[in-house]
Amino acid sequence: MFDNAGVVGGNEVFKDRETGSRWQQSSLEALSGPLQGEHLKLFPFLLTNWAEWLRLHPDTLVLKPLPGYANRIAAKNAEIRAGLSGEGDAPAGVLRHDNRLKPKAMILGLDVAGASRAYPLSTLRETKVINEELGGAPVLIVHQPGSDTTTAFAARSGGKSLTFTAANPAASELTDAQTHSRWDAYGHCTAGKLKGAQLEPLILEPEYWFAWSEFHPKTTIYGAH
Repeated sequence: MFDNAGVVGGNEVFKDRETGSRWQQSSLEALSGPLQGEHLKLFPFLLTNWAEWLRLHPDTLVLKPLPGYANRIAAKNAEIRAGLSGEGDAPAGVLRHDNRLKPKAMILGLDVAGASRAYPLSTLRETKVINEELGGAPVLIVHQPGSDTTTAFAARSGGKSLTFTAANPAASELTDAQTHSRWDAYGHCTAGKLKGAQLEPLILEPEYWFAWSEFHPKTTIYGAH
């Protein structure tokens, strides 16, 4: 279990109760304590809105808010929406500043085989489907603008690389150029020659640019020239 232990480099730090080691949020590295130098493994997750989550998981249970918390939800949602505006300065304590994007530009970060790339949310909303190579491997990024849901996959099936295009304006369905099979935005082939295949998911990290660039100093930016 973890408790908040302050901020280092403008990024939160947590202390585990079992060993007292302190962990950096963005790097997942233990900064001090018995586990210093170890790294936590990032667990797969999906950042989406409630409507899309409920569509995917109609039997979802919802935790009842603690007393007093429900009254704070509207203000917290407003704070989140303001954070997505991309405006504002990096917090005090940030050790490295990268001026290629605004400090609070929201990006989705991806690491593949030691290579890092940032995908600005503003670009994803316009592009929707990205086919490219990262870390020597073909990758697919899919953004559904209606829910701001972004998913990423290793773009291979049966050992062969695939390239994809959106099959509808919502980017909720895709087709691959190689077999013309139909896929959903979660990497599952629903019709065609590859029906039943599942692309290997990759973990995208939603971050402010100031945080991603500080802990990924060699990152590239999708769409930058």
